[in-house]
Amino acid sequence: MKTGLFFGSFNPIHVGHLIIANHICEFSDLDQVWFVVSPQNPFKEKSSLANDYDRLHLVNLAIEDFPNLRASNIEFGLPQPSYTIDTLTVLKEKYPDHDFSIIMGADNLTNFKKWKNYEQILKHYSVYVYPRIGAETKEWKDHPKISFVDAPIVEISSTFIRQSFKDGKDPHAMLPDRVWKYLEGSSMYQ
Repeated sequence: MKTGLFFGSFNPIHVGHLIIANHICEFSDLDQVWFVVSPQNPFKEKSSLANDYDRLHLVNLAIEDFPNLRASNIEFGLPQPSYTIDTLTVLKEKYPDHDFSIIMGADNLTNFKKWKNYEQILKHYSVYVYPRIGAETKEWKDHPKISFVDAPIVEISSTFIRQSFKDGKDPHAMLPDRVWKYLEGSSMYQ
């Protein structure tokens, strides 16, 4: 089964994440997309993250109506910060019948050479790249393991949503309904 791995903090998951994941699942050769909830991205501060299991719960709420989208907590049991190459190794051992690929925004592709063992990732895995405004990707356009997906450009950020909550604003339209209902009755991002 061809499975795309959409790594992220999902702090919180928002409609932009769902649009990208569903689009790539429906309009590429992938059978499923898994949201891999990261306890700590090596390039981000952990201090602003909500609890790992709360973020995983929000992802599960968000994808309830999408049969080809899944949530994964595989990185919860791995050393932190989480490195993609290590996660891929564990996933391949645990799910040998899956053909894993990585899904990333074009902005992440511009920093891809900074990733731990990025050459090994490209040797063994395909990468699906969705567009981001201002990201320069010419260097990678002819790479045989990298596919550029013509997905919608969605400029919504979890940072903006968290700040909206703190400022007493209503970011409901940017969140899946079940996520909004959960957060509305919670102090997670207040």
